[in-house]
Amino acid sequence: MGSLIITSNTVVTLFYSVKDAESAKTLQQQLDEPQDFLIGHQLLIDAFEDQLTGLKSGDSFKFVVSSDQAYGPIDPHAIFDLPISTFEEEDGTIDDEVVQVGHVFPMADKEGNKHFGKIIRKMKDSVTMDFNHPMAGRNLLFEGSIVSVREARAEEIPSN
Repeated sequence: MGSLIITSNTVVTLFYSVKDAESAKTLQQQLDEPQDFLIGHQLLIDAFEDQLTGLKSGDSFKFVVSSDQAYGPIDPHAIFDLPISTFEEEDGTIDDEVVQVGHVFPMADKEGNKHFGKIIRKMKDSVTMDFNHPMAGRNLLFEGSIVSVREARAEEIPSN
């Protein structure tokens, strides 16, 4: 019996890292424990799945996914100022240890949808928050190795 190759409805277990293709700065990595991914159900970046398709257990991979095929360009409309009072504690104070440039906060929009925003600037009366995906605007270098490939079980496949 030959090795199963990665196709739709397979679960691939892999080690990987994601780097900014230009700066080589590591953005995310899973090198301690392999991670499982279900292929073919739009749960991952399409270009990532396309590059993995056809590989099998024991194969290594290294490829770049352009920002347009990954998380898109940086959207300037996803960056805006919020009043500093948004971050007030119950007693009306602002915890400067928490409200700092670089910190990420879960926020909800008017419809109740959750979004994560990163403080990119803090001023006296407001903070500038960036709600773009942290990897938006970046070409991504994926590198890793396939540990195993198996058929997905029925309960793992989302029903549409």
